[in-house]
Amino acid sequence: MIFEHEIPAGSRLYFGESARIKRQIERIASQILEARGFAEISTPLFSYHQHMGVRDDRALIRLADPQNRELTLRADSTIDVVRLVTKRLGRSVDQKKWFYIQPVYRYPTEEINQIGAEWLGGELADVLGVMSDLLEALETEPVYQISNIRIPRLISEHFNVPLTRFEKMDVAAFLDADLPWLAELARVQSPEDLEKALPNMPDVLQAELARMKELADACRCARCVLAPLYYAKMRYYDGLFFRCFAGNTPLASGGHFVDDDISAAGFALYTDALIEIRQKGMQKR
Repeated sequence: MIFEHEIPAGSRLYFGESARIKRQIERIASQILEARGFAEISTPLFSYHQHMGVRDDRALIRLADPQNRELTLRADSTIDVVRLVTKRLGRSVDQKKWFYIQPVYRYPTEEINQIGAEWLGGELADVLGVMSDLLEALETEPVYQISNIRIPRLISEHFNVPLTRFEKMDVAAFLDADLPWLAELARVQSPEDLEKALPNMPDVLQAELARMKELADACRCARCVLAPLYYAKMRYYDGLFFRCFAGNTPLASGGHFVDDDISAAGFALYTDALIEIRQKGMQKR
């Protein structure tokens, strides 16, 4: 029996104080992003191309259009923003920096509110700086984790280490591997650790590890950790990417990607997590 007041598990209900906090977060974000030259975009709820952005197709909520062609509810905003701007709006606008404030939906009934930005042709260090400013304005001091998806791919390709080990973050297997430098790389957590380890790394990894250190050095945050062996779960990341945490709670993620030869960098803040953190902070006062 389903009661009249019940809502599906994973869906969101904000009211009163929580709704006020949500609106405040979104207002601050929009003001900062507009001041940094980003224009707002709101993409359709329905999409034909979500399978290109979400690694696990089982996360998609599927429907059909009047011609019985498959479409899905928006499960990720990045690919749709880039495709709509470059393919549909490209001839009428010259804007390269876009932001969105909208939810995404995952099977079976998960609703995730996000604030995101995409910078066509932008550098990830600049995008990370914008996001750091935004989190600072929201009085949030997360831990930043920086990774590079090319490193696990190169190790798998050149040293016959299965990618599944990186997907599962099988640290024990890295430490026990007959590759001393891999065990050393698994222990890297800070820019200082990476600087010490670099001379011992294979030549094929040198450039990508150096890019990680450059991004970490550019990160304007008090706490920054490196995870060179972490493997991203999104299809479109092709190099450097980052995640932010408050304790064990993910707050944001972002990275660099190329879609149809369009290079872009962007991030997404998880509004629901920010609301929860702000509510807990108010309760402690």
